[in-house]
Amino acid sequence: MTAASTPQLAHEADASRYTLRVDGTVLASVDYSVNGDAVAFTHTYTRPDQRGKGYAARIVEFAVDDVESTSSRRIVPTCWYVGQWFDRNPERQGLLTRSAGTTPG
Repeated sequence: MTAASTPQLAHEADASRYTLRVDGTVLASVDYSVNGDAVAFTHTYTRPDQRGKGYAARIVEFAVDDVESTSSRRIVPTCWYVGQWFDRNPERQGLLTRSAGTTPG
């Protein structure tokens, strides 16, 4: 694999999404919205011709890692794929919350 074909992971805060690009082309993305102390992952997308290569799992893991390392927010998995990712990664379920918004005090 050459450096040009190495997946590049990025947080595009202005677009409220995380992306995985290869050679400048977005192959997978996770969209999100922030509501108080929660981040809702609303949609995961992988280009149809690139599905089955693990790109969705990589971008979701990158997004979850970013939320965990840069904030105290909890994650609402409104996208079915993100929900399944957490099912496959039960050690990360401590990051989940059931509702967006502020935590009762």
